[in-house]
Amino acid sequence: MPDMALAEMIDRAMGALIGGALGDALGMPTQLLSPARIAELYGHVEDFVSPVADHPVSKGLPAGTITDDTEQALLLGRILVVSGDGFDHTRWVNALLDWEREVKARGSYDLLGPSTKRAIDAINDGVPAEEAGSGGDTNGAAMRIAPVGIMMPLEPLDALVAKVAETCRATHNTSIAIASAAAVAAAVSCGVAGGDWRAASDQAIAAAMRGAARGHWITGGDIAARIDWARGLVRGKPATDGIRLIVDLVGTGVASQESVPAAFAVLEIAGGDPWQAAIISANLGGDTDTIGAIAAGMAGACAGFCRLPQEHIARLKGIDIAQVRALAADLVAVRMAKSSSGKDAAA
Repeated sequence: MPDMALAEMIDRAMGALIGGALGDALGMPTQLLSPARIAELYGHVEDFVSPVADHPVSKGLPAGTITDDTEQALLLGRILVVSGDGFDHTRWVNALLDWEREVKARGSYDLLGPSTKRAIDAINDGVPAEEAGSGGDTNGAAMRIAPVGIMMPLEPLDALVAKVAETCRATHNTSIAIASAAAVAAAVSCGVAGGDWRAASDQAIAAAMRGAARGHWITGGDIAARIDWARGLVRGKPATDGIRLIVDLVGTGVASQESVPAAFAVLEIAGGDPWQAAIISANLGGDTDTIGAIAAGMAGACAGFCRLPQEHIARLKGIDIAQVRALAADLVAVRMAKSSSGKDAAA
């Protein structure tokens, strides 16, 4: 692969990770708030703002600060790099526990999500990792899955979905969570390979269909069908109308079948623009930081780091851009090795 192609691939990998950070940070102060409360406090959020003093999760964080969405994505990326061809579940669970201890020491209130917390408590009680995640159906897997999309080529798609499922096993080993994470990973992988946001969304639906066959089946709306429906629901609509449709019909809660289709609807309204995806997400209410991280991360993978708003990136807090660039390069190196060797045949 020519150096220029490698450089572009790393740029798109950076776009996924830093785009996700932008969406995360923009949605940080508005998470858990209603759209009406967001409008009352901020009008229409279009830039980094500080959370209110009594915010239940984000209080005390400066404007532009990333949260658990970005931190866990970068953490997963590092575990993927050191795990080699497999995935070190013990290292991953211990890393999550260490991360939570660290953020508690920093005084943060944005800790492990409900599915991850339940699973880790179960593992600590002696439950095998493959069983601990059998009830995990919220969006924690999808919010941090971008590094898998960077690392895994889009084809064979079964191999990508298998890697997603492997990383979900300890905390989100359910059909809904795996389908959701597979959709996001496939969209990111498509972007890193040079695809545009429309192609990425199409690939996401195919991956979600395959992901739904993995893990413990649980009841809930089909993720692939809901992504396709949510995209069509907002297509061609102005942002204000699209936001209302997402809030009223798709939902913006932590359930995978709400927030992940919502993120794809945001991508549709934004026309693939990462910063617009972040802005739209921040004004939705509900799980704004996670929806923003997913939507802007997918858009960033398709646009590339060079097309992200550098003036806003410079104002991000809690992230080391040089370290992210090194991680992106490492993940792309693994991807290139897999592409050239034909490893990870469909599992």
